Amino acid sequence: MTFTLLTICMVIIAIHTCFYVFIFNAFNFSKKTKTKNNTLPVSVIVCAKNEAENLKKLLPKLTEQEYPNFEIILINDRSYDETLDIYETYAAQFSFIKIVNVQHTEHFYGNKKYALTLGIKAATNDCLLFTDADCIPNNNHWIQTMANQFTGTTKIVLGYGPYTYLPYRFLNKLIRYETLITAIQYFSYAKIGIPYMGVGRNLLYSKALFLKNKGFHQHINIMSGDDDLLINSIANGKNTAICIEEASFMTSEPKTSLKKLITQKRRHISTANYYKPTHKLLLGTYAFNRLLFWILFPVSLFYLKDSVHLTILGILIGFKFISEYIVVGIGAKKLNEKGILMLIPFLDLFLLIFQLFIYLVNTITKPKQWS
Repeated sequence: MTFTLLTICMVIIAIHTCFYVFIFNAFNFSKKTKTKNNTLPVSVIVCAKNEAENLKKLLPKLTEQEYPNFEIILINDRSYDETLDIYETYAAQFSFIKIVNVQHTEHFYGNKKYALTLGIKAATNDCLLFTDADCIPNNNHWIQTMANQFTGTTKIVLGYGPYTYLPYRFLNKLIRYETLITAIQYFSYAKIGIPYMGVGRNLLYSKALFLKNKGFHQHINIMSGDDDLLINSIANGKNTAICIEEASFMTSEPKTSLKKLITQKRRHISTANYYKPTHKLLLGTYAFNRLLFWILFPVSLFYLKDSVHLTILGILIGFKFISEYIVVGIGAKKLNEKGILMLIPFLDLFLLIFQLFIYLVNTITKPKQWS
């Protein structure tokens, strides 16, 4: 029993280390790409449903962007607040703003992808840059910084969408830890040539590539996945780049209650089952290995009595956390995430419990539609 436990722990930590050292480090060793300022026309697309208050903060920042050639496509997805009124106010002031007003349709009721498709078709330009209504660009060079990566064979640019840092709040740290770990993963996989997702609050891709893929046709009936499932379908090692300059960040306000976070994550977590087999294998192996560690760690402490065996276990666990601290620490520094590093073990355990809870709830009841 003792030998078996130690062997299993050794295998688990070896797999963990391989992921962190050989895959996740790809992002840490990536350098900011030197690019010349692009001037190609860009269509910025915002899809909103009942986001009047957030739009009052976002739209001034978008109209102030320092870029020579861009339009803004504002999609109103059947809002019943002041969203459309705010759109019309800005459209009257700025000639480069277009409004797409989505009408009720039974077949696509509650489906954000339908609204986005209408907005994409209305866009004049091939270069499409997406964000959400509850985001704020870090500065006036967001469009420029993201568009600079759209060159040559690169038709997809994955950006970063951090959440506002709220000190002394554990839920805020948990949200930002998950965002950081997710970003390290999708940036790293993109760097090694197997991109699998992006985040819709900061994402750029080609309209021609979208149309060639028949848009969201493959997963139109899945409520979420307008960002990650699309990128999973169209991205490859040659057409995808990452953008990690701070000027390209799109910051969002995090959820401040567990109930709201659960509602949000129930929609997000349901898409992984539709990823390509290679991506599901890699992501599934990492997730299962992480689960096994947190199960076997306390079991091993209970069963191992010999001081030598406990010392070996301690060394293995120490090696795991050191590799994690180094890799995540470098990633956090590159993405300017603060107040997370020292809490990694606790955040990882709580995140695992939270994700398992979401998975179990989703198996019992379906999450709500985009509303």
